[in-house]
Amino acid sequence: MPERSESDSRKLLRRLRDSLALPGKGQDRLDRITHLIADSMGTEVCSIYLFRDVDTLELCATEGLKKEAVHQTRMKVGEGLVGRVARTATPVNAADAPSERGFRYMPETGEELFSSFLGVPIQRVGEKLGVLVVQSRTARQFSDDEVYALEVVAMVLAEMTELGAFVGEGEGPGALHRQPRIFRGGTGQEGTAEGNVWLHEPRVVVTNPVADDPLTEIDRIRDAVGQLRISIDDLLSAESLDKDQRQVLEAYRMFARSRGWLRRMEEDIQRGLSAEAAVEKEQSAARARLEQVPDAYLRERLNDLDDLSNRLLRILTGQGQDTGATMPENPILVARNIGPAELLEYGRKLRGVVLEEGSVGSHAAIVARALVIPLIIHAERITSEALNGDPILVDGDSGTVHLRPDEVVVRSFRDKMAMQAKAQERYASLRGLPAESRCGTVTRLYMNAGLMADLPSIENSGAEGVGLFRTELQFLIRNQMPKRDELAKLYARVMDAAKGRPVAFRTLDIGSDKVLPYMKPQDEPNPAMGWRAIRVGLDKRGVLRMQLQALLRAARGRPLTVMFPFISEHEEFVTARNELLHQRDREAAMGHPVPETLRIGAMLETPSLAFAPKAFFESADFISIGGNDLKQFFFAADRENERVRRRYDTLNTSFLRFLRLIADRCAESNAQLSFCGEDAGRPIEAMVFASLGIGTLSMRPASIGPVKSLLRQVDLREVRAVVTAAMAEGVESVRPAVMGWLATLPE
Repeated sequence: MPERSESDSRKLLRRLRDSLALPGKGQDRLDRITHLIADSMGTEVCSIYLFRDVDTLELCATEGLKKEAVHQTRMKVGEGLVGRVARTATPVNAADAPSERGFRYMPETGEELFSSFLGVPIQRVGEKLGVLVVQSRTARQFSDDEVYALEVVAMVLAEMTELGAFVGEGEGPGALHRQPRIFRGGTGQEGTAEGNVWLHEPRVVVTNPVADDPLTEIDRIRDAVGQLRISIDDLLSAESLDKDQRQVLEAYRMFARSRGWLRRMEEDIQRGLSAEAAVEKEQSAARARLEQVPDAYLRERLNDLDDLSNRLLRILTGQGQDTGATMPENPILVARNIGPAELLEYGRKLRGVVLEEGSVGSHAAIVARALVIPLIIHAERITSEALNGDPILVDGDSGTVHLRPDEVVVRSFRDKMAMQAKAQERYASLRGLPAESRCGTVTRLYMNAGLMADLPSIENSGAEGVGLFRTELQFLIRNQMPKRDELAKLYARVMDAAKGRPVAFRTLDIGSDKVLPYMKPQDEPNPAMGWRAIRVGLDKRGVLRMQLQALLRAARGRPLTVMFPFISEHEEFVTARNELLHQRDREAAMGHPVPETLRIGAMLETPSLAFAPKAFFESADFISIGGNDLKQFFFAADRENERVRRRYDTLNTSFLRFLRLIADRCAESNAQLSFCGEDAGRPIEAMVFASLGIGTLSMRPASIGPVKSLLRQVDLREVRAVVTAAMAEGVESVRPAVMGWLATLPE
């Protein structure tokens, strides 16, 4: 076949556009398209395969194969040459298809007559929609120009599929972004919510994929790229940029000034695409290439290219960041990822958050806990599927998201929420009562906090105080180090809001997954066990001193409680404690009021500290077990790794023996012991901890009611006996024994 010219390509695209504009059902359009493409390409066969579900392709239209195979022939991703194209998102060009690796013969189609095969992905910004195939009897390799032309056509088909041009009835393909979808991710923050999607980064839908005047479109793309380059140069000229921010923007500028990037988009336009469609075609192609690359650094660059492409699309469409959409009622934020400052800007308007990325210890997770809204992480590809305003159900307890749920799911979900609401009403009646077990043991229930917005929960939840106030959030949401006076005012407001209840301020816990925007990342191979928390504080003594001074001044003569995070050995605590005492004496010498009482404690998050000298336990006013970190180090199971973080039961007998050891050592030295972390807020775990002698539990506010309710129903002596007996039997976990005992209690 002769080489196709650019004008031929434009003619085909215009014919496709005109065909799609004709009235008719989705199936009729698909049939007309396959005929047009086969005629234009000079091939006997053109077929369109679309995804039936995430794993299955279906033959939806064909010119040249047996018509009875339409909607009957299906294959899995990776199966046959069509499945290979779908899996790799790259073209397959074979002169002799039957001899090609992975070929699968489908007799119902009648394709044994055809030798050559060319398949290209139908995709949009990384979203795989199907495969476009042409075949011919003659055994020949399709030229690069033909491959390119078919990719351009596939791009238009992708946009038209996105716009619902092929929606059919019966056997026909269903509408995109209309069907119910379930996403299974991880729990970043528990809770349930019903609402409507609000996209953090609005999608730009291309409604004009085909253009008549390539010269005009080339002028548009050049002008838009010019504006993009100027905007990046303006950002780079800012004096406030640190070295790392500047490096990121330099990478942006390199991409934006790439001649190859602009040349490829201009070539796409010459073949008939609009400027917007050309941007998306190159974005999709780059995504497909980079997603196959094993190098992590190169894959990271995909995000840079995505961002640039999205910026360019907004310039071309004139939409900017604001698409004109109005935030719906009960908004649930859907995003690839989001920083703490951006999430705080939304504030309490949000009912929940769903992210494609993130982690249980991320800044977003911390803020979500502060806002008391459910958070789902690792909900892969939800930003590609969700549209603004779509109904959505978020189940943070199970890590499940229901997008556009059907009525049965909605009813079931609402029943669950109603039951939870009734339970909360029941717990509200316990608000003013102590967590006193039937044996007379009183367990103190505190709440965790990190923002001023958390503090009203003290009253509402019935918490006796704040067992952990995370001070790092005030550092994380700024672009520069906060000043001492700013922190002092904030800490004072926290103490004011607590209305005399104790507040345990944890000093700056940064490093690991919490890196300050204005602090150079250390790029450590194992950050959870690296330069973090008190290690940073003792090395960067000026920052630690500044924070301690702010805390002392905030107290204004009131009692002050301070604890140091990630203490691993006695000497670290001695050094940190002496620094705090020195700053107190310095404040007194300057004539500033000093705290009425000063309680100094340590967070026990590493197993080593449990075996510290007796002098450590005698010098600490209190010990707070940081359950999340302690568990990961005890079991050698990374809490950010979804494969292993739930593998080991908190009620494992080895872990409970370890907790009992800590409790016994604290009792010997009269050091108050508390447990802080997710497990403290789980009623069964909380009950077992209390039975081991852990007298204070600190948790999220919503967990206080359920924990108190259970503690008031049981005799902790009996719980301890059940736990001890199960341990003596040599079981792996005491959970079955505890649950069995609970089942025998009267309602």
